[in-house]
Amino acid sequence: MKKLFFLLCILCGLSPWLRAQNNVIDEVIWVVGDDAILLSDVEQQRLYMQNDGQHIDGDPYCVIPENLAVQKLYLNQAKIDTVQVNENQIISQVDQWINYVVKQIGSKEKVEEYFNKKFSQIKEERKEMIRQQQVVQQMQNQLIGEIRLTPSEVRKYFSKLPQDSLPSIPTTVQVEIITMEPKIPIDQIDAIKKKLRDFSKDITSGKIKFASLARLYSEDPGSAPHGGELGFMSKTELLPEFANVAFNLNSTKRVSPIVHTEYGYHIIQLIEKRGDRVNCRHILLKPKVSEKELKEATIRMDSLYNDLSKKKFSFEEAAMYVSADKDTKNNKGLMVNSNYQSAHAGTSQFEMQDLPQEVGKQIDTLQEGGISKPFHMITKTQKEVIAVVKLVKRTKGHKANLSDDYQALKNIVKDKKKKELLRNWILEKQRTTYVRINKEWQSCDFKYPGWVKK
Repeated sequence: MKKLFFLLCILCGLSPWLRAQNNVIDEVIWVVGDDAILLSDVEQQRLYMQNDGQHIDGDPYCVIPENLAVQKLYLNQAKIDTVQVNENQIISQVDQWINYVVKQIGSKEKVEEYFNKKFSQIKEERKEMIRQQQVVQQMQNQLIGEIRLTPSEVRKYFSKLPQDSLPSIPTTVQVEIITMEPKIPIDQIDAIKKKLRDFSKDITSGKIKFASLARLYSEDPGSAPHGGELGFMSKTELLPEFANVAFNLNSTKRVSPIVHTEYGYHIIQLIEKRGDRVNCRHILLKPKVSEKELKEATIRMDSLYNDLSKKKFSFEEAAMYVSADKDTKNNKGLMVNSNYQSAHAGTSQFEMQDLPQEVGKQIDTLQEGGISKPFHMITKTQKEVIAVVKLVKRTKGHKANLSDDYQALKNIVKDKKKKELLRNWILEKQRTTYVRINKEWQSCDFKYPGWVKK
């Protein structure tokens, strides 16, 4: 009996230490509604965040359980509202993460050693984690809805801010761009089309399955590992040329004609239609650019650069008539910030980190009105192009003001409203949801008061 008492004393003394260790005896530390949060859940999340380089602001054994508890609230609501996510996108993200982790740590065996789990288990856990993250994000968007702000609301917010609390606006730039695509020889395009036609014949004759060819040959890294399957998508989620063909397919046994998009050349096979959404497979082949073709494109761009330097015509005129960049040519070459996480999203303002890396390097050394020399870059559609850029304006970092920073301030107010809406929703859910926290986990300075019922 004395030995048992002595052993219990030792275990009690070790409990804070055990809490911070991996592979400990598991225990339920929180209960939210019908869902339990285990110590192993916290450890798993801590390891993933550590590997991803995510900063944890505070004690991880306080921050992580609370984050998981908030996630449970969203997930429970998502079940009620039957929120669904795109499974194919989840798989694609998992594969990208797995490739990154293996490259970072060194090998599959080292990844297993790091997480102390089998590779298949790590993959399944990450898949579930990403699925839950996407469900939570969709649930948040659904709860927030569309936030509309009037100029008077933005002005009111600005007027109430003390001068020493005005947000700092980092240095921003406005940039124009002209790109030239290397000319792809006709014989290379013909060879790609012949290869796709041969694929179609083999599939139609039953010689080989579409999915098998996609895994072997498709150059779409997101869908190739899954046999070319894209998952259910609406017309607006697909490129117009691709959507027009995909939505006109009626047989799951036939293969589409060759479709040309900005990404390359495709053949498509229908899997299933559901209302205004379609699930299909595709095989993508891309023309390859040789050094010779890149050199010829560089020579053409050098000639254009010399004409621009001699002011034979304006940069804006050249962009409209010469540029291959379809996103900017009709805007006289002016780039628009498409980073939805940026305070300048949807405007022509860019912080340096929001620019494509190759563009940022060129802009960094230019004066206003200056034009870069031709340089090589990869576009968002993974095409190799030769480009020149012009620095239209550089606005140095400063304290925010309404005349120069209205859009940035509007985004700040919108983000503040979103956070307030979600915070109020969480506080309300806390009051109506059963929550139990083990005593040794209650002494945290929680972000949302109300977890511990008094």
